[in-house]
Amino acid sequence: MHDFIERITAYVHWALFIILEVLSGFLLFQYNHYQGSIWFTQANTIAAQVHEWEAEVLSFLRMPAENAALVRRNIVLQQQNDILRHMAPAIPPQGEAFNSSPSGELEGGCLSLIPAQIIDNSVRMRDNMIVINVGSKDGIAPEMGVVSGTGVVGIVSAVTPHYALVMSILNSHSSISCRLRGTEYFGYLKWRGGKPLRAFMDDVPRHAHIKKGDVVETSGFSNVFPAGIFLGKVAEVKNSSDGLAYELEILLSTDLSNLRHVNVINNHDKAELDSLRQQ
Repeated sequence: MHDFIERITAYVHWALFIILEVLSGFLLFQYNHYQGSIWFTQANTIAAQVHEWEAEVLSFLRMPAENAALVRRNIVLQQQNDILRHMAPAIPPQGEAFNSSPSGELEGGCLSLIPAQIIDNSVRMRDNMIVINVGSKDGIAPEMGVVSGTGVVGIVSAVTPHYALVMSILNSHSSISCRLRGTEYFGYLKWRGGKPLRAFMDDVPRHAHIKKGDVVETSGFSNVFPAGIFLGKVAEVKNSSDGLAYELEILLSTDLSNLRHVNVINNHDKAELDSLRQQ
């Protein structure tokens, strides 16, 4: 107890000094208009700066959720855009609206999206793979398509309860059924290594009218991806090795080296369709 009292006594003059300083400052700003206005202005400036920093921090913390929502919305809009392009020729001259929703629309009918984040990725190897943070407990199964807000990412190849392994489109074994937008000419998108933004579309017929900049999208001929999901644009038109078809060099729309948020496409009718095709 004696030691405690001595400690208080040793610092009492500092405590008294601080109390007097605070009291004098209060009296100065309270009863002097000029000093009070200076204090009020500076205090408001500091408070505004603190609030600005707080808003920036909160915005940064909300960014992952906002990015995931934007990715999800962009995927849905791609599919809706494809549906509207095919519906446009059938719109009556009077411009009457369609009351029913197309059965293949994402987030409706037989398709739904499962959000995920990439936790491991590679783009420099011959057979690149991606790991995402959702698995069988989230409804993920092999042969589900994986997409981002800018286009196709890959196909699920294996799952565990909490994670999934995705075969990237930057994989020598990847083959995505695709078509030229606005036409029925289709082929297969394949990656041959090298540049992570370049792939090739094979088996395009010679009578197809193709030019640089034409959009390449999923064809919808498989149960993995619906039609109309963006893949890239034609960068160069070449002849195939046998000269019987065109080989298109495609500038991919998705930069897999800078990707975080993706969505897995769950086709609820996939098992039934696969069973029908095996008969």
